[in-house]
Amino acid sequence: MEGVSNNSYIDNLRWQKEEQTKYADPDENQKLEQEDFFKLLTQQLNMQDPTKPVENDQMIAQMTSFTMAEGITGLQEQFTKFTENMTSNQALQASTLVGRKVLVPTSTASLEPGAGASGMIAAPQTAQNVRLSIKDETGAVVRTINLGDLPQGTKDFEWDGLDDAGNEVPAGKYSFTANGRVGNSSEELPLQMHATVQSVSTGGDRGIVLNLKGLGGINFADVTEIG
Repeated sequence: MEGVSNNSYIDNLRWQKEEQTKYADPDENQKLEQEDFFKLLTQQLNMQDPTKPVENDQMIAQMTSFTMAEGITGLQEQFTKFTENMTSNQALQASTLVGRKVLVPTSTASLEPGAGASGMIAAPQTAQNVRLSIKDETGAVVRTINLGDLPQGTKDFEWDGLDDAGNEVPAGKYSFTANGRVGNSSEELPLQMHATVQSVSTGGDRGIVLNLKGLGGINFADVTEIG
Protein backbone atom coordinates (compact mmCIF):
# COMPACT_ATOMS: atom_id res chain seq x y z
CA MET A 1 0.00 0.00 0.00
CA GLU A 2 1.55 3.23 -1.20
CA GLY A 3 1.88 6.33 1.01
CA VAL A 4 2.47 4.43 4.25
CA SER A 5 5.99 4.27 5.74
CA ASN A 6 7.02 0.94 7.23
CA ASN A 7 9.47 2.80 9.46
CA SER A 8 6.64 4.87 10.96
CA TYR A 9 4.64 1.73 11.67
CA ILE A 10 7.63 0.10 13.36
CA ASP A 11 8.37 3.27 15.34
CA ASN A 12 4.77 3.31 16.55
CA LEU A 13 5.02 -0.29 17.76
CA ARG A 14 8.28 0.49 19.52
CA TRP A 15 6.72 3.51 21.23
CA GLN A 16 3.77 1.43 22.48
CA LYS A 17 6.13 -1.20 23.88
CA GLU A 18 8.18 1.44 25.68
CA GLU A 19 5.04 2.93 27.20
CA GLN A 20 3.86 -0.49 28.42
CA THR A 21 7.26 -1.16 29.97
CA LYS A 22 7.30 2.26 31.56
CA TYR A 23 4.03 1.68 33.40
CA ALA A 24 4.48 -2.02 34.09
CA ASP A 25 5.12 -1.22 37.76
CA PRO A 26 2.96 1.83 38.56
CA ASP A 27 3.98 1.95 42.21
CA GLU A 28 7.66 2.16 41.29
CA ASN A 29 7.19 4.82 38.58
CA GLN A 30 4.99 7.00 40.78
CA LYS A 31 7.78 7.48 43.30
CA LEU A 32 9.37 10.93 43.10
CA GLU A 33 13.11 10.95 43.58
CA GLN A 34 15.43 13.90 44.05
CA GLU A 35 16.22 13.90 40.32
CA ASP A 36 12.50 14.19 39.49
CA PHE A 37 12.19 17.15 41.82
CA PHE A 38 14.99 19.06 40.13
CA LYS A 39 13.46 18.31 36.72
CA LEU A 40 10.16 19.80 37.91
CA LEU A 41 12.00 22.79 39.37
CA THR A 42 13.86 23.36 36.10
CA GLN A 43 10.61 23.11 34.13
CA GLN A 44 9.00 25.57 36.52
CA LEU A 45 11.81 28.08 35.94
CA ASN A 46 11.58 27.69 32.15
CA MET A 47 7.82 28.26 32.08
CA GLN A 48 7.51 31.01 34.66
CA ASP A 49 6.13 34.40 33.77
CA PRO A 50 9.09 36.79 33.24
CA THR A 51 7.05 39.59 34.81
CA LYS A 52 6.39 37.46 37.93
CA PRO A 53 9.55 35.51 38.65
CA VAL A 54 9.64 33.06 41.50
CA GLU A 55 11.10 34.62 44.61
CA ASN A 56 14.30 33.14 46.02
CA ASP A 57 12.66 32.32 49.35
CA GLN A 58 9.95 30.33 47.55
CA MET A 59 12.52 28.26 45.70
CA ILE A 60 14.50 27.66 48.89
CA ALA A 61 11.31 26.65 50.71
CA GLN A 62 10.47 24.10 48.00
CA MET A 63 13.97 22.62 48.10
CA THR A 64 13.92 22.53 51.91
CA SER A 65 10.55 20.77 51.99
CA PHE A 66 11.73 18.08 49.59
CA THR A 67 15.00 17.59 51.49
CA MET A 68 13.14 17.26 54.79
CA ALA A 69 10.70 14.72 53.33
CA GLU A 70 13.56 12.68 51.90
CA GLY A 71 15.43 12.85 55.21
CA ILE A 72 12.39 11.68 57.21
CA THR A 73 11.95 8.70 54.89
CA GLY A 74 15.58 7.73 55.34
CA LEU A 75 15.30 8.16 59.10
CA GLN A 76 12.30 5.85 59.22
CA GLU A 77 14.19 3.16 57.31
CA GLN A 78 17.19 3.47 59.65
CA PHE A 79 14.95 3.34 62.73
CA THR A 80 13.28 0.15 61.45
CA LYS A 81 16.69 -1.48 61.00
CA PHE A 82 17.74 -0.28 64.47
CA THR A 83 14.61 -1.80 66.05
CA GLU A 84 15.23 -5.12 64.32
CA ASN A 85 18.84 -5.17 65.57
CA MET A 86 17.73 -4.33 69.12
CA THR A 87 15.19 -7.16 69.10
CA SER A 88 17.84 -9.61 67.89
CA ASN A 89 20.26 -8.49 70.62
CA GLN A 90 17.59 -8.83 73.31
CA ALA A 91 16.70 -12.32 72.09
CA LEU A 92 20.37 -13.31 72.26
CA GLN A 93 20.68 -11.93 75.80
CA ALA A 94 17.47 -13.64 76.90
CA SER A 95 18.66 -17.02 75.59
CA THR A 96 21.56 -16.91 78.07
CA LEU A 97 19.05 -16.84 80.97
CA VAL A 98 17.84 -20.41 80.43
CA GLY A 99 18.46 -22.35 83.64
CA ARG A 100 19.09 -19.21 85.69
CA LYS A 101 16.94 -17.57 88.37
CA VAL A 102 15.29 -14.20 87.81
CA LEU A 103 13.32 -11.92 90.12
CA VAL A 104 9.84 -11.20 88.76
CA PRO A 105 6.74 -9.34 90.04
CA THR A 106 4.67 -12.30 91.24
CA SER A 107 3.55 -13.64 94.63
CA THR A 108 3.61 -17.29 93.52
CA ALA A 109 6.45 -19.80 93.59
CA SER A 110 6.72 -23.26 92.08
CA LEU A 111 8.28 -25.52 94.70
CA GLU A 112 10.27 -28.61 93.72
CA PRO A 113 10.73 -31.65 96.02
CA GLY A 114 13.19 -30.90 98.81
CA ALA A 115 13.68 -27.30 97.69
CA GLY A 116 12.67 -23.92 99.07
CA ALA A 117 11.76 -20.51 97.67
CA SER A 118 13.04 -16.97 97.95
CA GLY A 119 11.95 -13.48 97.10
CA MET A 120 12.04 -9.82 98.07
CA ILE A 121 9.68 -7.57 100.00
CA ALA A 122 9.44 -3.85 99.20
CA ALA A 123 8.51 -1.51 102.06
CA PRO A 124 7.46 1.98 100.88
CA GLN A 125 8.22 3.17 104.43
CA THR A 126 9.14 1.62 107.76
CA ALA A 127 6.91 -1.38 108.48
CA GLN A 128 6.51 -3.01 111.90
CA ASN A 129 5.73 -6.61 112.85
CA VAL A 130 5.97 -7.91 109.29
CA ARG A 131 4.64 -11.44 108.86
CA LEU A 132 5.08 -13.61 105.78
CA SER A 133 2.25 -16.09 105.18
CA ILE A 134 2.67 -19.03 102.80
CA LYS A 135 -0.36 -20.87 101.42
CA ASP A 136 -0.69 -24.03 99.37
CA GLU A 137 -2.89 -24.45 96.28
CA THR A 138 -5.97 -25.06 98.46
CA GLY A 139 -5.51 -21.75 100.26
CA ALA A 140 -4.42 -23.31 103.57
CA VAL A 141 -1.61 -21.55 105.47
CA VAL A 142 1.36 -23.94 105.75
CA ARG A 143 3.90 -21.57 107.22
CA THR A 144 4.04 -18.16 108.91
CA ILE A 145 7.40 -16.39 109.23
CA ASN A 146 7.91 -13.38 111.50
CA LEU A 147 10.29 -10.91 109.89
CA GLY A 148 10.06 -8.23 112.59
CA ASP A 149 10.43 -4.57 111.70
CA LEU A 150 11.59 -3.67 108.21
CA PRO A 151 13.11 -0.30 107.28
CA GLN A 152 12.08 1.54 104.15
CA GLY A 153 13.41 -0.22 101.06
CA THR A 154 13.74 -3.85 100.01
CA LYS A 155 14.31 -6.96 102.11
CA ASP A 156 15.28 -10.42 100.84
CA PHE A 157 13.63 -13.48 102.38
CA GLU A 158 13.95 -17.26 102.05
CA TRP A 159 11.70 -20.20 102.84
CA ASP A 160 13.19 -23.63 103.44
CA GLY A 161 10.13 -25.53 102.20
CA LEU A 162 9.04 -26.67 105.68
CA ASP A 163 5.67 -26.09 107.34
CA ASP A 164 5.13 -24.72 110.86
CA ALA A 165 5.62 -28.22 112.30
CA GLY A 166 8.98 -28.64 110.55
CA ASN A 167 7.71 -31.11 107.97
CA GLU A 168 8.66 -30.91 104.30
CA VAL A 169 5.75 -29.74 102.18
CA PRO A 170 4.94 -31.46 98.87
CA ALA A 171 5.99 -29.97 95.56
CA GLY A 172 3.58 -27.57 93.87
CA LYS A 173 2.59 -23.93 93.70
CA TYR A 174 2.59 -21.76 96.81
CA SER A 175 1.44 -18.19 97.28
CA PHE A 176 3.09 -15.61 99.52
CA THR A 177 1.61 -12.63 101.37
CA ALA A 178 3.51 -10.07 103.46
CA ASN A 179 1.62 -7.90 105.97
CA GLY A 180 2.95 -5.25 108.33
CA ARG A 181 1.92 -2.21 110.29
CA VAL A 182 2.65 0.97 108.35
CA GLY A 183 1.77 4.08 110.34
CA ASN A 184 -1.52 3.41 112.09
CA SER A 185 -2.84 0.69 109.80
CA SER A 186 -1.98 -2.84 108.70
CA GLU A 187 -1.03 -3.04 105.04
CA GLU A 188 -0.05 -5.73 102.55
CA LEU A 189 3.45 -5.11 101.26
CA PRO A 190 4.38 -5.72 97.60
CA LEU A 191 6.76 -8.59 96.96
CA GLN A 192 8.53 -10.39 94.13
CA MET A 193 9.68 -13.98 93.75
CA HIS A 194 12.65 -15.78 92.24
CA ALA A 195 11.85 -18.23 89.45
CA THR A 196 13.88 -20.42 87.08
CA VAL A 197 13.87 -19.65 83.35
CA GLN A 198 12.99 -22.82 81.45
CA SER A 199 12.94 -21.48 77.88
CA VAL A 200 12.62 -18.28 75.81
CA SER A 201 9.97 -17.45 73.21
CA THR A 202 10.32 -14.75 70.51
CA GLY A 203 8.37 -13.45 67.54
CA GLY A 204 4.94 -12.99 69.15
CA ASP A 205 2.97 -9.84 69.91
CA ARG A 206 4.53 -9.75 73.39
CA GLY A 207 8.05 -9.67 72.04
CA ILE A 208 10.54 -11.69 74.08
CA VAL A 209 8.88 -13.93 76.68
CA LEU A 210 10.64 -15.89 79.42
CA ASN A 211 8.92 -19.18 80.20
CA LEU A 212 9.32 -19.74 83.95
CA LYS A 213 9.34 -23.21 85.40
CA GLY A 214 5.90 -23.97 86.82
CA LEU A 215 4.67 -20.37 86.41
CA GLY A 216 4.25 -19.75 82.67
CA GLY A 217 5.48 -16.85 80.57
CA ILE A 218 6.48 -13.35 81.58
CA ASN A 219 7.70 -10.43 79.48
CA PHE A 220 11.46 -10.03 79.41
CA ALA A 221 11.04 -6.33 80.25
CA ASP A 222 9.32 -7.23 83.56
CA VAL A 223 12.43 -8.93 85.00
CA THR A 224 13.86 -6.79 87.81
CA GLU A 225 16.89 -8.88 88.78
CA ILE A 226 18.94 -11.71 87.30
CA GLY A 227 20.41 -14.25 89.70
